[in-house]
Amino acid sequence: MHDRYLDLINRIITATLKGEIRSKDQVYEMLQAVSSGTGELFERCLQEQVEQVQVQLKSTDELLQAKATRKQRALKTIQGEWEHWQKNNQTSSVLTKVVQAIATQPPEERLSQLLDTIDPNQAEVLTREQIGQLAELLRQAANAPDAAKESADFAAGLDQGLKTWQELEVNVVSWIFEQNQGSLGFGGSEQHGPWSSWAKSVRSPGLKALFNDLAQQQSVTAAGVPSPLSIADWVEWAIALQRLQLGLVGWFDKQPYDATAGKRLSIATFLTFTAVWSQLSQRFSELSQPILAQGCFQMALQSLYYFAQQPYYPLYGGLFAALSGESLQTTLDYLDQPLRQVPNTASKARILTLLGYSQRALGQVEQALKLHQQALEIARESGDRPCEIANLNHLSRTWVMQNDYSAAIDTSQRALILARQTGDRLGEANALTNLGSTTVAQGQAEVTLDTDQYEQVLEYLQRGLRLSEQEGDVPSQALCTNSLGIAQVMLGQYPEAIVSLEKGMRIAQAIGDLSLQGLNCTYLAEAHRGLGNSELAIYTGCLGMYLLNQIGSRQWRQPAGILSILNGQMGAEAFQAILTKYRPQFLQIIGVDGFDYLPTLLIDYRSS
Repeated sequence: MHDRYLDLINRIITATLKGEIRSKDQVYEMLQAVSSGTGELFERCLQEQVEQVQVQLKSTDELLQAKATRKQRALKTIQGEWEHWQKNNQTSSVLTKVVQAIATQPPEERLSQLLDTIDPNQAEVLTREQIGQLAELLRQAANAPDAAKESADFAAGLDQGLKTWQELEVNVVSWIFEQNQGSLGFGGSEQHGPWSSWAKSVRSPGLKALFNDLAQQQSVTAAGVPSPLSIADWVEWAIALQRLQLGLVGWFDKQPYDATAGKRLSIATFLTFTAVWSQLSQRFSELSQPILAQGCFQMALQSLYYFAQQPYYPLYGGLFAALSGESLQTTLDYLDQPLRQVPNTASKARILTLLGYSQRALGQVEQALKLHQQALEIARESGDRPCEIANLNHLSRTWVMQNDYSAAIDTSQRALILARQTGDRLGEANALTNLGSTTVAQGQAEVTLDTDQYEQVLEYLQRGLRLSEQEGDVPSQALCTNSLGIAQVMLGQYPEAIVSLEKGMRIAQAIGDLSLQGLNCTYLAEAHRGLGNSELAIYTGCLGMYLLNQIGSRQWRQPAGILSILNGQMGAEAFQAILTKYRPQFLQIIGVDGFDYLPTLLIDYRSS
């Protein structure tokens, strides 16, 4: 074998010196003669030749030296193509093992094994060509006696998925540039959103129906998946949807961070595709296809974990309007189910953080506390300091909702100390905001704050806002501005509060955070009522009530209470006249349906 490999290397060198090698591909083809499992022996032979040439290069014989130089170039070509051969051979070996692993799994686990292979969270992510190689190996294995009966279906699905992705690839972001496109995101109109654009690009009837369903309903319904799906078609969907998500996020990540593009839309993309997979899982369960339902949850989980590893993963909020047409509680159900199946990891801590502060926005205080405490423990174990600090800050805010001010102040102080020790300026900004707003809440509930304490509170909040502005973190700016405005309302500084809350409202609208939009409007209503401006109190109170109700937050009752008091003071006729006067402004923000729903909400509040 040693002599055979030396002979192979010499034949390649000789052919190169004679000018018979016209491309590197020829060298690569000649290296196919190396037998599997003997790579180390070939490399030793190659190294022997390299060392021999090194000696010849030192010769004083110019002719011998010139020939050695040409040999050296030939050897470098062999080394390069050998590395290329090794990489491909290793990939082929890995893919062969995947095919064997699929065959040895119980039938209910075979799809999961395939999905593990195409997971974008793997250390070595499969390329388009490698997915094609896997499809070919599965097709070859399909006729073997010990092959998985799904092998042919998997192969067909992978091949069709790559073809479908090729159809979609050139149109991933074309919908953004269509004429009359007034906004970006998945909540756009049926005609101009991404789903309708992608539906026009694919030939697959099943995917076309799914995309049209999402365009029309903003969710998966029976119309999108009217009947059971074959495994091959489902695998096609998995490849196409995964590549769509990665392509879209890749494009958004290159855009500037502003109100209409960049990181905000990357976040919306991750959550939207996660929710779509979860809705599909629900639908396949209804169609009695449990293996496909489980596969959908696995795809949702892969999306979440990929998201949690991004540098812009939001530890402090700004996610509640990502899924147009979906209530926040429904979205949380989608995100929570696949998470229960995985062990404690740093990524899981970050996802639990998202679930925790979202539960707090809904008023689910006990559930929020459990999630943040679990996330805090995992973050500490994994050494994720920013996540640990974020959960201390979230716990502080959640304790305030339970009127446990001492626990809230204690956890925010711990967050502040840890943030300063580690240089986490966003964590510091949020901890300062917590200290300020918690101290105000405690003062209102238990004791009267003196002038010095008032000044200290506002300084905490203003410093927190300045830090978040310096860091350029818009979600944290939204939180800090909102807290400052609320504190000013609670301190009776109504004109200053209106300035802060209106600024907070603009930021919350820019990042699509319906929870903060609703809270800003609620406290704007308090401030305007404090100044005796009933009309603006009614207008902002109605907006706050509607927006908070839309995401399923119990806090909608707070502005509803203000509105009920004003309605009682001025009478139903005068109250209705003000609603009619502000109808054009309402329509711009909540539309006709939202405006028409306001009286129903007030009736629901009074009847309860």
